[in-house]
Amino acid sequence: MSSEERRDSLAEQAAAWIPPWQRPTPPAESPSGGPGSDLPPEAPDPSEIPASPADGTGETLGNAAGEGAEQGETAAHAAERTDAAEQGAERTDRAAQGAERTDRAAQGAEPAETAAQDPAAGVPTKQPAGRRRPAPAPAPAPELDDAELRGALEAILLVVDEPVSELTLAQVLEQPAERIGPMLDEIAAGYTAAGHGFELRRAAGGWRLYTRPEYATYVERFVLDGQSVRLTQAALETLAVVAYKQPVTRSRISAIRGVNCDGVIRTLVSRGLVEECGAEPDSGAFLYRTTTMFLEKLGLNSVDDLPPLAPFLPDDVEELADATR
Repeated sequence: MSSEERRDSLAEQAAAWIPPWQRPTPPAESPSGGPGSDLPPEAPDPSEIPASPADGTGETLGNAAGEGAEQGETAAHAAERTDAAEQGAERTDRAAQGAERTDRAAQGAEPAETAAQDPAAGVPTKQPAGRRRPAPAPAPAPELDDAELRGALEAILLVVDEPVSELTLAQVLEQPAERIGPMLDEIAAGYTAAGHGFELRRAAGGWRLYTRPEYATYVERFVLDGQSVRLTQAALETLAVVAYKQPVTRSRISAIRGVNCDGVIRTLVSRGLVEECGAEPDSGAFLYRTTTMFLEKLGLNSVDDLPPLAPFLPDDVEELADATR
């Protein structure tokens, strides 16, 4: 073999040399390099190659070995890239499996949604907490005819103590506001045409019943003369209870008299004979007492000058008290 052929043979052997850490592990049943093995035969160790004569062959072998080492390093980097690619593929597979589970869960939720929407399915459904069905709108109130609307307006206007607006009347009667104004004008015109002693007037942004100015003298006479009208028996009894038991509540007065005295108390207050004087601490009920006008009418200096009640009590007062218990 010539020296050139020997150099080419050594270069081929160095290029085919595989580092030990990259050599595949041979299977147990088939020894490495034996018959039936798919692995290529191991390259001879460069150290075992006989040295060539000193004609430049050693230098050529060293260069070939360096090229083989560089190729080994390149193969090692390629193996690392292969491992990184395998890890990336594994992550991609895991992401695909997660997406597949999500799709399955969504497919499982669709039949449940269908069952919830289908009342014939017979499956009890539960509405989500965040989704509430809107409350149904209340049914509109029936529209009143003109006669009924007129009567309702007149009834309200009789009890108001201040002018009431058309909007308030419409809200109370649950009728359109555009019907209230024309009806009030019609009512006012009817009162004027009939010559009633009262009239319906617009005042302070609302409507209210007033007496007519031509009847003011009669009204004034009634109001002034009414103050001098004698008190009824019920008013006198209530006034006596207040005078001797003051301060006293209306419930206590009613318990003593045995009848409701709210109307009588209002009459005495309007006459100026009784007035409020605070509230009871326990129940919060209003307390009443006599006024200075009461003392002036009776000619007394104070309530201490009132005559004692003992001479006016019946002899069997104790028996009457026991009977009522």
